[in-house]
Amino acid sequence: MKLRWPGIKILDRYIIGKFLGTYVFAIAMIIVVVVIFDYVEKIDDFTETKATVKEVLLDYYINFIPFFINQFSGLFTFIACIFFTSKMAYQTEIVAMLSGGMSFRRLMWPYFLSALIISGVSLSMSLWVIPVAQRSRVEFESHHIRRRIRDAKFDTHIYRQIEPGTFAYIRGFNGKSNSASFFAMEEYADGTMIRSLEASDAKFDPETKRWSASRYTRRSYDSLGMEQFSQHRNLDTLINLEVAEIGQISELIKTLKIGELSQFLDQQRAKGSDSVNIIEVEKHSRYSYPLGTFVLTLIGVSLSSRKVRGGTGLHIGIGTGLCFSYIMVNRFAEEFAKSGGVPPGIAVWMPNIIYLGIAVYLYRKAPK
Repeated sequence: MKLRWPGIKILDRYIIGKFLGTYVFAIAMIIVVVVIFDYVEKIDDFTETKATVKEVLLDYYINFIPFFINQFSGLFTFIACIFFTSKMAYQTEIVAMLSGGMSFRRLMWPYFLSALIISGVSLSMSLWVIPVAQRSRVEFESHHIRRRIRDAKFDTHIYRQIEPGTFAYIRGFNGKSNSASFFAMEEYADGTMIRSLEASDAKFDPETKRWSASRYTRRSYDSLGMEQFSQHRNLDTLINLEVAEIGQISELIKTLKIGELSQFLDQQRAKGSDSVNIIEVEKHSRYSYPLGTFVLTLIGVSLSSRKVRGGTGLHIGIGTGLCFSYIMVNRFAEEFAKSGGVPPGIAVWMPNIIYLGIAVYLYRKAPK
């Protein structure tokens, strides 16, 4: 069958306007409520740390709002779709369209155009805009939110693979002075440690990537496991480790644009890092969430286009339950992928595949 461009008719513009208008309205209402509650919760922190109104608005909330919108864009899309479509069905507008000769497939056209707009904006924000905004927001929180001030940017115990078979262990790293209470480098062969280097009160130079300490100890182990060690002065060693890698990986990758994230992923793969799964999950999820908009839109239209006794309330109740289950499945899949139980690409995209099956089933059962 030859596909033809259906064009954008008056009825299409009507549905697109209803869809996007309801979507924007739902976001605006929820954002106002969220910002008010968030401000009330953090007002003591802002006052105590003497954050100015300009800093609160421009450094925090301007960067917080896009993150929140994108995080729950799928939910907002689904609610908007369910709400106005079920209202149209209740007022027999859907019946009139179908009775007038419009196919259900043709009815989906303006919905998918709307989903394309929302998905495109969400994808652009996820890949480029939000990572930059996250940098400013995280920086603000580290200075003005007590919880973030208490929660160190760096883990107490940092263990990173800097190249195959070589690991760096860092304890008590201070980001301001670039110093650690303890630094060690370990080399393994066939799963057994063959040598190590240890130093207390070590300092790191981010530009040269060199660690220095006044004293350090070298240890080596022979094939029988016998240990030999020697003490030395004036450590000055170069290791393949960026200062950004010392921070919490889960926080770092949220501030990287998609190109930077891909480069960082390649770098960590080359080192054999154990953080590769976490980075891959982040990369795949930046694409899967926005594209999931189409799946949720198909479910929403198929579910709410039939006129039922329960009215819009029944549609919204069933739809919201499906949407929240979709979000939960996504979260569970991510955690499985991060732990290495499932390949990240499969785990992150699996919820979209599963719910696409549900969407196709509902589409076939929808009124024609």
